[in-house]
Amino acid sequence: MEEIKDPYYTIYEGGVGETIMKKSRFIASVSPAQSEEEALEFIEGLKKKYWDATHNCSAYVIGTKNPIMRCSDDGEPSQTAGKPMLDVLLAKELTNLVVVVTRYFGGTLLGTGGLVKAYQSATVEGLEQSIIIKKEPGTHMELIADYNLVGKIQYFINQENYHLLSSDYTDTVKFDLIVPTDRVSSFHSKLADLSNGTLSAKEIKKAYFAIIDGKIHLFS
Repeated sequence: MEEIKDPYYTIYEGGVGETIMKKSRFIASVSPAQSEEEALEFIEGLKKKYWDATHNCSAYVIGTKNPIMRCSDDGEPSQTAGKPMLDVLLAKELTNLVVVVTRYFGGTLLGTGGLVKAYQSATVEGLEQSIIIKKEPGTHMELIADYNLVGKIQYFINQENYHLLSSDYTDTVKFDLIVPTDRVSSFHSKLADLSNGTLSAKEIKKAYFAIIDGKIHLFS
């Protein structure tokens, strides 16, 4: 389980992009990876899938603090494939992902500069076909209230732009919501103020969250 601490950008869903340069095909496959083992497994899987390719170059970044960063030229001239691919990931401040760029040689040598451009272009194309998200640290809260306070609480949640996960209406009303880590203290204080000290929220767990297609998603 990852430590819930700092926000970071990563891949929610991988994609595949392709670049053609002087008849050489460069196919970029992108995938989330929570560990180096996952990244290596993805790379090996692509090597088996594209067993007849000229090269299967790769790059991955794992972790946020002192991240693991690896890249491979897979037979291309040194520093012309894996490192340029890795540079794209770092420039976009992405982590916990792996990229494999598969090359089918088209018969024309590209030169050092051409290779760097091709592998970087393919990597960018692969990322553009993926879903990139910002994972933010938060706290999952549970708030139970009587019906006479429901209107105030709904207004409070909307005004403060907290992220409502669900509402359960029985003899009382239970709100499940996610509050960004840096706003937890003010949340408790404002909640006490609006209810004259009668309400308090239970902190369920710390979790990363992200907004994807306008919807809130929690990550354990």
